[in-house]
Amino acid sequence: MDGFDQLPDSLILLIFNSVSDIKTLLRCRAVSRRFNSLVPQTDSLLLKVDCVVSPDSADHDGDDSFLFTFLKSILKSLHNLVSPNPLSPSQKPPQNSPSKILRGFDRVRDLEIELPSGDLRLKKGAVVKWTAEFGNSLRSCVILGFRAIRDSSVTAEIGADPAGGEEEEDDFARGLKTRVVWTISALIAASARHYLLREVVREQSELRRLVLTDREGEGTVVMDEAGLAELRSGTAELAEHVSGGGGGEEEDEDDVAERNRTRVPSVRMRMRHAPRLELKGGLWAEGATLVVVRPTTTIKEGSGGGAQTQLGDDVAEADLATRAFGEGLYGEAVGALLKSRTYILEMNSF
Repeated sequence: MDGFDQLPDSLILLIFNSVSDIKTLLRCRAVSRRFNSLVPQTDSLLLKVDCVVSPDSADHDGDDSFLFTFLKSILKSLHNLVSPNPLSPSQKPPQNSPSKILRGFDRVRDLEIELPSGDLRLKKGAVVKWTAEFGNSLRSCVILGFRAIRDSSVTAEIGADPAGGEEEEDDFARGLKTRVVWTISALIAASARHYLLREVVREQSELRRLVLTDREGEGTVVMDEAGLAELRSGTAELAEHVSGGGGGEEEDEDDVAERNRTRVPSVRMRMRHAPRLELKGGLWAEGATLVVVRPTTTIKEGSGGGAQTQLGDDVAEADLATRAFGEGLYGEAVGALLKSRTYILEMNSF
């Protein structure tokens, strides 16, 4: 008798949950009939994706050039013109999409998906990190960026730390375009990742926590239990709206699929900036920026007016930023930036 045969199912499932990696668990299914029946009951999983495949994309190499993507979009448009009944992309998920891979598991409660790389294309030396929370749409996004991170010896050659005041405002104005581009790029990347998760959430009914990140640690999409329930409810309402022939301003699923991302609602961005931050370990962060993005509807619902509203916004944003980046180098930078002056920008839905 094998040693594992003497272990209860509950203990084996505990081991499988500790393993979590889907590729390893799929290999475990081939070990025995008992393992084959228990692996699908694993409720904590880690899926490492080798190439990004959205529910409406064909299986192709992840390093497509811009020209190839452009030509492909033209061919797709021509196909839509000559095809009388084009199939909805959501009806034909490719074989290696995350939702397809996860169909072998029916009790997933905690899921982490890791993409092979980040989405942003930055200038050499620049660093941008972001964390976004979603329900049916964007709930919040915290973006932390640096023009460069240098050690003290390099910084000493550049010059002393700016004193602040007018010099800080001038530095902020000069780099405003770059920071807005960082913010918009992060929001587009987050909404594209959220769209990738729609099929997974729809099929995994017991899911209670979902995190989508990448190996470079650039961006993270987080959905808690309430957010997952909101997405399921919104998807069901949308399906009912479309099947009933509803029109109006609500976007249907084909509109969402055409963009390959979830629509970003109208948002307010509160931006904090420091020309240079001194961090532990002899490091300096050049052009440090913290942006907290929240839907304008959320802010209006919680507004009370005057200084009380300002205090509430500051507390809420400090909580979001601290939760997003925690401790360490980035947490230290967030703590310093939260003490900086706030600049407010608003942006319409896109």
